[in-house]
Amino acid sequence: QVQQVESGGGLVQTGGSLRLSCAASGSIRSINAMGWYRQAPGKQRELVAVITTGGNTNYADSVKGRFTISRDNAKNTVYLQMNSLKPEDTAVYYCNAAPVGYLYWGQGTQVTVSS
Repeated sequence: QVQQVESGGGLVQTGGSLRLSCAASGSIRSINAMGWYRQAPGKQRELVAVITTGGNTNYADSVKGRFTISRDNAKNTVYLQMNSLKPEDTAVYYCNAAPVGYLYWGQGTQVTVSS
């Protein structure tokens, strides 16, 4: 089964940017849609960005216009470019199949946005 390793998180000030990467151990070419999820303390995990094999994307309203998802099937990697970050974006970010995360859940990468 495909396993993912997320990286690129960190501490950033409000308005800053980060680029997250999700490297999969196997091919993601056959996975129709990959997504980035996040889970803030005390909250349920939510899906914030989706990209299909055809390159179609969809975003949660809370990140629309600020986040950009992309995928490189040759490198088995999915990216999330996050701009204009806000304190409410603070969470652990994960990648998985979308809209149902049926793959193994990695450890995620922590994003902390200070005000």
